[in-house]
Amino acid sequence: MGRTGGVPMVLVTAGTWTIAALAGAYLLRRWLAGGGGRRAKVTRFPLALILSHPALAVSALACWAAALATGSQALAWLATAGLAAAALLGFVMFTRWLGGGRHGDTASGLPVLAVALHGLAGVAAFALVFLTASAARVF
Repeated sequence: MGRTGGVPMVLVTAGTWTIAALAGAYLLRRWLAGGGGRRAKVTRFPLALILSHPALAVSALACWAAALATGSQALAWLATAGLAAAALLGFVMFTRWLGGGRHGDTASGLPVLAVALHGLAGVAAFALVFLTASAARVF
């Protein structure tokens, strides 16, 4: 898999993914510390949405690492698909965070810089993973 992408592309992708993961972990910690896990029945941020976003991202990271280790093109594309699903869930959370709403969610107190950093790094990581998988010449 890495024959056309090279080591620099892999390192940039890993670094970008790490930035996204660290910012996401920080946001999750802030959300939980603000009482995000204890909610009323009606909320903009259901627990399933909050937990499935990082679960998909971590699963995609595992697939990507396995693809790098084994050279498997199928795992590279599986990582891309998993990261795409995580990105879609992240976009749902972002639009709900922007929307405010009538519910008093603790997400309104999340730092804008951390949200922006997490989103931008996540989009960049997705693009880099896609490019890495594309460079593998799967077709």
